[in-house]
Amino acid sequence: MAGVPSTYDAPVRIAVIGGTGIQALDNFTLAATLDVDTPWGAPSSPISILHHPSPTTGKPTPIAFLSRHGVHHELAPHEVKNQANIAALRHLGVRTIIAFSAVGSLQEEIRPRDFVVPDQIIDRTKGIRPFTFFEGGMVGHVGFGDPFDNSLAKIVRKCGHSLEGDGVSLHDKGLLICMEGPQFSTRAESHLYRSWGGSVINMSALPEAKLAREAEIGYQMICMATDYDCWRGEGGEDVNVAMVMAHMKANSENARRFVGAVLDELSKEEHEQQVLAKHLEGQMKFSTSTYKEGRGKAAMEKLNWLFPGYFE
Repeated sequence: MAGVPSTYDAPVRIAVIGGTGIQALDNFTLAATLDVDTPWGAPSSPISILHHPSPTTGKPTPIAFLSRHGVHHELAPHEVKNQANIAALRHLGVRTIIAFSAVGSLQEEIRPRDFVVPDQIIDRTKGIRPFTFFEGGMVGHVGFGDPFDNSLAKIVRKCGHSLEGDGVSLHDKGLLICMEGPQFSTRAESHLYRSWGGSVINMSALPEAKLAREAEIGYQMICMATDYDCWRGEGGEDVNVAMVMAHMKANSENARRFVGAVLDELSKEEHEQQVLAKHLEGQMKFSTSTYKEGRGKAAMEKLNWLFPGYFE
């Protein structure tokens, strides 16, 4: 956009990663559009810096917005630049990510247009997506028992429930199945995931959540159900793109209000320590197991860009 700055000097602590149906955020002031070059390449899209007025101080809180699938939704799930996306956001100072995703429902009670704040993931991707920053001569292991940030999730749930009388229906927890795609599930797979206790299914949560954990960023996904996958069989219509987009369009205002309410809450000074993810700070510095003599030069150059001063 002409006249919009291409640099931004202040650190940005909060980011929103938009998925299907959330390509932008309304009612925010565009402060800059950044093209960030990382050792893992360019992110999926330029990063928009949006100014969001704090509800307590009135001062603008900068929010980084990144479109997961590209500006024109041109990236398939396995083509998303996950490493570059997370690396670019951390480089800007981001320590809290709110991610949005359309999902299929695996349970009758989770209806299309309902929102889910998942608390667990089962990985059904196929290993073709780059999924770690620690490779090529530097081994790092990070805990992932709780794939989402529990404290951040509480804030997100509180905000969702505050909108329940105004059209938002929220499920507090859920097991998210992340599949490879881009094809939808077979009927047998859909029934299998239901037998595991799966709540919803998407193609985007991983490796995004894993990389955020490695980058010491608090991460929570907000899911919006758009279909019942294909497990209903003859009793219901199988998921298709037109169905997904129709529900996204019909419920887009609720989705934006939900995300906006979360940003309002996170902008409050009382959440400063949470937003800075102090509980994750420094974990990767002590999660590596490679002796200095065995560290790959290229790997170290990348990691020192991501974590300045950690591995010198």
